[in-house]
Amino acid sequence: MILPQFYVDDLIKRALAEDINYIDTATDYLLSEADEGKAIFLAKADGVLCGLEVALRVFELIDPSFKAVTYKKDGDLLEKGDVIAELYGKTALLLKGERTALNLIQHMSGIATATHELTELVKGTNAQITDTRKTLPGMRSLQKYAVVCGGGKNHRFNLSDGAMLKDNHIDAGGGITKAIEALRSKLGHMVKIEVETRNLEEVQEALDAGAEIIMLDNMSCGMMKQAVDLCAGRAKLEASGGITEETIRAVAETGVDIISVGALTHSVKAFDISMKLSKA
Repeated sequence: MILPQFYVDDLIKRALAEDINYIDTATDYLLSEADEGKAIFLAKADGVLCGLEVALRVFELIDPSFKAVTYKKDGDLLEKGDVIAELYGKTALLLKGERTALNLIQHMSGIATATHELTELVKGTNAQITDTRKTLPGMRSLQKYAVVCGGGKNHRFNLSDGAMLKDNHIDAGGGITKAIEALRSKLGHMVKIEVETRNLEEVQEALDAGAEIIMLDNMSCGMMKQAVDLCAGRAKLEASGGITEETIRAVAETGVDIISVGALTHSVKAFDISMKLSKA
């Protein structure tokens, strides 16, 4: 896993504190602290695994005796019925960490699976699938990591990564050309400018003003193909806005470089993984 441990640990600790509070009224009154148990993570559908190390870390933080044997790794294709990992530790602590661990691995695997499905749909074209900043508060790095596990790429992590001029920026800045000129006078050489456009006239203006990336917002496939021909490789073109599984292939075939899909992170379906407990 490429995510920093301090970030993952902080997120897990906040999630555990939210869930356990000060007592687990079922587990603490039912089981002895000495009881030891075994559990498995089981795939209940076909998809892409992501977040296994994050999920296992939940148990490591609450149970120093916890051990795991893993059979899969992040990015692996799963089939329904696959055993992902075996978990060994205090039974009470396995139960206390179950929901937090499953919430994380199910959500991350859901993103990876959805991303993989979209990347398969655009195979053979020039388009790459990316996420957006439409992420859950506090979860952005995990969500963007999951997109990479699914075969996609990341858009900006935050507002410092690049200068994107959306419609409100353009209106506030006096138009595309004026806004780009104002940014160019202040930006460092490492920062690229992307401009959101709604029609071919705006595409031409952004191109003439020197934008490195041009977003084609909610355009028809016909208009996107015209924009590709107009730019002729002088700027990267990003298709965005309401793109679905049904439309993404047609969008990719217009020749755009990037297809950004906010739904990958803001409304993805959780991947079905269960934890089954047995006595060790």
